Amino acid sequence: MIMETPAVAVEAEVATAPFHYHPLPDSDDCRLNQLGYKQELSRTLSAVANFSVTFSIISVVTGITTLYNQGLSFGGPVTMVYGWPIVGLFTFIVGLSLAEICSAYPTSGGLYFWSAKLCRTKWGPFASWITGWFNIVGQWAVTTSVDYSLAQLIQVIILLSTGGKNGGGYEASKYVVILIHGVILFLHAILNSLPISWLSFFGQLAAAWNVLGVFVLMILIPLVATEKASAKFVFTHFNTDNGEGINSKLYIFVLGLLMSQYTLTGYDASAHMTEETKNADENGPKGIISSIGISILVGWGYILGITFAVTKIPNLLNPENAAGGYAIAEIFYQAFKSRYGSGVGGIICLVIVAVAIFFCGMSSITSNSRMAYAFSRDGAMPLSKLWHKVNKQEVPVYSVWLSAIIAFCMALTSLGSIVAFQAMVSIATIGLYIAYALPIFFRVTLARKSFVRGPFNLGRYGNIVGWIAILWVATISVLFSLPVAYPITAETLNYTPVAVGGLFILTVSYWIISARHWFKGPVTNISC
Repeated sequence: MIMETPAVAVEAEVATAPFHYHPLPDSDDCRLNQLGYKQELSRTLSAVANFSVTFSIISVVTGITTLYNQGLSFGGPVTMVYGWPIVGLFTFIVGLSLAEICSAYPTSGGLYFWSAKLCRTKWGPFASWITGWFNIVGQWAVTTSVDYSLAQLIQVIILLSTGGKNGGGYEASKYVVILIHGVILFLHAILNSLPISWLSFFGQLAAAWNVLGVFVLMILIPLVATEKASAKFVFTHFNTDNGEGINSKLYIFVLGLLMSQYTLTGYDASAHMTEETKNADENGPKGIISSIGISILVGWGYILGITFAVTKIPNLLNPENAAGGYAIAEIFYQAFKSRYGSGVGGIICLVIVAVAIFFCGMSSITSNSRMAYAFSRDGAMPLSKLWHKVNKQEVPVYSVWLSAIIAFCMALTSLGSIVAFQAMVSIATIGLYIAYALPIFFRVTLARKSFVRGPFNLGRYGNIVGWIAILWVATISVLFSLPVAYPITAETLNYTPVAVGGLFILTVSYWIISARHWFKGPVTNISC
């Protein structure tokens, strides 16, 4: 049973929480106790298992496949081939800063817990509140977008399997797509209700599938294609024909970066899994850094391999082609059809991608549920006592199903307007990165001199790396809020600032009206 401390005591706990600690060998539980929590989850994950969950959430196959149309439209090969390593470098820098903080505070709460401890002022609870809500809503948006993209891909696979759009194939309505989305979420919730040992197995299988799948596709597709792009095209062609009234090459290049940045998100999952990871203050940070680094390398190879099979960009983006304008599906399908007279091989390749996306959504629910478990453990969510309960297998099963239900509800906006849905999932990139930046900001300002590093640290470079990370998040927050089409109308407006601003207003309003009276930041649940 959770023992709640009085409000005054809790405030003192947040403000004066110990920054100097002396963990004993193999003392994960001891360190968690020092941070104010008792061990409730099953600590059985290895470093590889922790990495696997995060790597499968990043899932370069998922992100690149989903937004390849965006990359082709805004800049094409040049934006994707050169934009990916640029975004990858700055993402790695953000990851380094988060990994350093994770090493000092290895808890499932992750970002919001870090903000509270690093702020170390009377504003600590408010910093924790804002960070936590941006983090958890951003995570739910990631799950929504991942599973909805899988539902769309399944619809495309069905379309191609029945003859294609230009051959009388079955094209599912938006209601069928949302039904498929719901079934996927239901399966993910069931899998995440299993013991963590099962999830560890599936996570490692997912990581292997993502790596092997990428290598198979990046080699097979250009090998099978009868028409191949030249190296000059892949490395120098810049597509300005986007049909959105945008002609500035710099502007086009910036908009094309969204594909890369959207893909390289979700690596905070390693932090949320630390209470289930052995040697968490080292393996948690390693999970963050290794998942980003390997994703950058594997993703760049995937982009190169697929782009060598691109020859006529307008045909790939044409909504009347066999795949209904789904670029990568059209590439796969036509590559096999042109060589063998049948696109079956391309459909099989799309199934490989679909399985990778399925694993991505599964791992995303895992991360969502751990964040919801931790946030509710500190009383931040309505019905908190329910969401932080664990079952006999030490799994926060109520948080699992909550995450699946919310992801489904967020996707329902697609039935009213695809613009509204895009605004909803835009939080998946910008909202989540704001949550990443907040604890880093407190680390390099308020806690610049008092921060005590864990086993993984950046030494004297911690502050400068942190500031670079903050500047990058500020930059992409502005860039990805720019209009993506001209003239600007209700249908072409980029609703990202509206969605993110709306989340900020709701969160702050709730704080002013109610939460400031009862939310005191991380609350200890052990007797000292």
